[in-house]
Amino acid sequence: MASFNSPCAACKFLRRKCLPCCMFSPYFPPEEPQKFTNVHKIFGASNITKLLNEISIYQREDAVNSLAYEAEARINDPVYGCIGVISILQNQVRSLREELDVANANLIRLACNGISTTGYALSTSSSMEFNRRIVSIEEEGSTSDFIDGRSSCGSELPSLPPPWPEIVKFSGNMNGENL
Repeated sequence: MASFNSPCAACKFLRRKCLPCCMFSPYFPPEEPQKFTNVHKIFGASNITKLLNEISIYQREDAVNSLAYEAEARINDPVYGCIGVISILQNQVRSLREELDVANANLIRLACNGISTTGYALSTSSSMEFNRRIVSIEEEGSTSDFIDGRSSCGSELPSLPPPWPEIVKFSGNMNGENL
């Protein structure tokens, strides 16, 4: 039983006495009556009972949470249910990947055109230069064109200078002798 004289949401909805051994009380507390109402409306009490009897006690909470989520999604979107939510999220991922491709292509264009990207803010002249040189990603392709080291500039991508000064380069063997 969920609490002192208060039946769980399932027993209250089904209008039956909530016994101490009630299968539903741990998962459908009296404070959340809509949770059981939604699950019952979509799946039915007998199907919920069968499902909970077939799985281990340790899996029941996750199963009930999944049923509650799917039931709420089905009530909010009767045609697509949770598949509609999945589709929306997949479209968001696709859109964000396209934005990332655009940003990467712009970085490559900047490197090809020799515009310095080391500063945090572009000056007015370099900002105008940046805006003038940007061409939409649809016209030139995505960053996958640059994977093999070629660029839309018609040349190899510029190599970056090493992160250490020239004097640090090692030209001898491990004993310090020059070769």
